[in-house]
Amino acid sequence: MKAINRHQLLIVITLACAVPVTAQAQSERWWGDIKALADDSMRGRNTGSVEHKKAADYIAASFKASGLKPAGINGYIQPVAFVVRALDESRSSLALVRAGKVQPLTLGEDATFTTRAQLAPSVDAAIVFAGYGLDLPQYGHDDLSTLDLKGKVVAFIAGAPKGIPGPVLSHSRNAAWKTFQARGAVGMITFSSPGADSLFIRTAHNRGGAQMALAESALDPQGGNSLSMQVNGARADALLFAGAPVGFAELSARANTGQPLPTFNLPVRVRSTAKLTDTRIISQNVAGLLPGTDPALKDQYVVLTAHLDHVGVGRAENGDSIYNGAMDNASGTALLMDVARLFQAGGVRLKRSVLFVAVTGEEKGLLGSRYFAAHPTVAVRAIVANLNTDMFLPIIPFTKLMVNGLEESDLADDVRRAGKAVGIEVITDPEPEENRFVRSDQYSFILRGIPAISLKVGFGRDTPEHKAVLDFRTKRYHHASDDLLQSVNMEAAAGFERAYFALVREVANRPTRPAYFTDSYFKRFER
Repeated sequence: MKAINRHQLLIVITLACAVPVTAQAQSERWWGDIKALADDSMRGRNTGSVEHKKAADYIAASFKASGLKPAGINGYIQPVAFVVRALDESRSSLALVRAGKVQPLTLGEDATFTTRAQLAPSVDAAIVFAGYGLDLPQYGHDDLSTLDLKGKVVAFIAGAPKGIPGPVLSHSRNAAWKTFQARGAVGMITFSSPGADSLFIRTAHNRGGAQMALAESALDPQGGNSLSMQVNGARADALLFAGAPVGFAELSARANTGQPLPTFNLPVRVRSTAKLTDTRIISQNVAGLLPGTDPALKDQYVVLTAHLDHVGVGRAENGDSIYNGAMDNASGTALLMDVARLFQAGGVRLKRSVLFVAVTGEEKGLLGSRYFAAHPTVAVRAIVANLNTDMFLPIIPFTKLMVNGLEESDLADDVRRAGKAVGIEVITDPEPEENRFVRSDQYSFILRGIPAISLKVGFGRDTPEHKAVLDFRTKRYHHASDDLLQSVNMEAAAGFERAYFALVREVANRPTRPAYFTDSYFKRFER
């Protein structure tokens, strides 16, 4: 047996005392909560639905039974106001104007509106092509400094130039509109790839669906965007780039290999008329508090998050139209509930306070966590870390703990200590191109300067376990088959929960406040 130090031994003893149930019993409790949340009667827990509220009440009752204190605005519940936007296509239109000649565009074939933005009733503006649309001079890439964007619509290719880390690129994509708006732009245009327009076809097919945004306009990343549209890349040369210095097909080919792109004014204007119908709804975050015990640290908070919403009812697949969301993300929400039970059962005392938060609206663009991070039920400066779990996928043996954000902050030290205590290997994401660090609810806390990580069952690249995860993504992710009939590795679920428990204990009891590494791009958001 390898020798362990006194600190590690203390963790092992604490875990043993705090988890007085077998792994089987532990995983059965976890699965029982998933069965409740992903039952057909919950109808996919769509944000703002009656069933979502039912799920929120179930979680709140579990938090209460576990001894967590109410930490919402109304007991355990934090209400979140949304606006649901739907486009009336019969009263909306897009057209291009070239040399005084108007060319109407066919919605769904040439272009589509993006209704996540609060589209203006009408826009008539020049278009500028801004390459990748990036403002990252620290990485040697600046598409915007020589362009005049004032009063214009910015067209750009959402490609990946060489030399920019994936998480930084993804963050820049998320912040694209605010970057353009700060320079006076009024709207933006994105493209699918020429000759391979399946992305556009999928977007066009789903364009009739309503989009959600936070009702609080200051929190809307698309706030002030008068025109957001996608153009069919297969038609972009004929529609927008005729007479331009470089054609779209050539630009797209350059982007596919990460080459620099030129920027220039396009010889065309865009005119739009948009008629939106707005509906206000309320959905729910659920928050419970485990108070800390150390007088010097109890007023600092570690926030644990998992999203409780899923996508509701959709197109029937093999006769099933309910998208249950068992792994995505009833699994993560059930983890929060069971970890709260473990702390209660073991009588564990933590130095810092811990907030358990099941957030809404993740599937709509991380909206519930964005709202909570802006309006936490404790002082935002008192939040020292966020640990997020989204679809952690215990469908393979738990031999590795995958951590998104392992390279960004000294939470990495806590994860490695916890991993060592429970005998599990800690790894970074084997698929860095997926950029998961900024793709789930931890991102809302990152933007507030709070060190954050997200956790999953890990795997090696190009292994049978990797194939199993890829199969899940293809066949079950956001499909009706992410249900209670799928195969789940209960031993892996119990092992992941024990590692998560150990990590919460590490972060809550560490003597220093977590911090981003000095070379992390995201350190700039610290307040």
